[in-house]
Amino acid sequence: MSIERVTVYAASSQALAPAYLDAASRLGRTLAEAGIGILYGGGSRGLMGAMADAAMDAGAEVHGIIPEFLTQVEQGHQGITSLEIVPDMHTRKARMLTDSQAVIALPGGCGTFEEVFEVMTLKRLGQFLGPIVLVNTNGYYDGLLDFLAQSVRERFMSQTHLDLWQTIDEPEEVHEALSKAPRWSAERLLQAAVDHSEPR
Repeated sequence: MSIERVTVYAASSQALAPAYLDAASRLGRTLAEAGIGILYGGGSRGLMGAMADAAMDAGAEVHGIIPEFLTQVEQGHQGITSLEIVPDMHTRKARMLTDSQAVIALPGGCGTFEEVFEVMTLKRLGQFLGPIVLVNTNGYYDGLLDFLAQSVRERFMSQTHLDLWQTIDEPEEVHEALSKAPRWSAERLLQAAVDHSEPR
């Protein structure tokens, strides 16, 4: 699969350790240097802003999508290629996956968790087929990964669903993760239910 544009999920919080902001900047720069365009939540603060600023500085096309009611809270980024204001969160999330071939999730809070779980569910059901990559800065997603593994052990998810996402520790590993992601097709919908024959 040729990756021309990715969706990036990320926190807007400004109260973060420097390591998280550094990783976000490095991701933006890494994607830009590969000529990959970016869709993201349109914010100018936190990891969103750090990623977008670094990507723009390195020559990427960066498109933000933000719901109108958040324009005061997250301060829509005025220095990116385009900023689209949409009526609500539902529209924002749908637009962020339009024309995107992959999703990359930097650390974030409940909004990022929601987005990650939604795109995992869409992929599980064959509605989104691209790679999903978690950038596990400082082991941030370790607890989530343990929880997902537990859901497989308890048979709420199938072993095959562990192929839904890839995890990287450093932003510079993103290209390898995108290129080596297991292929996913709409036919995987047939594997949405847990197979009772799978060993416990």
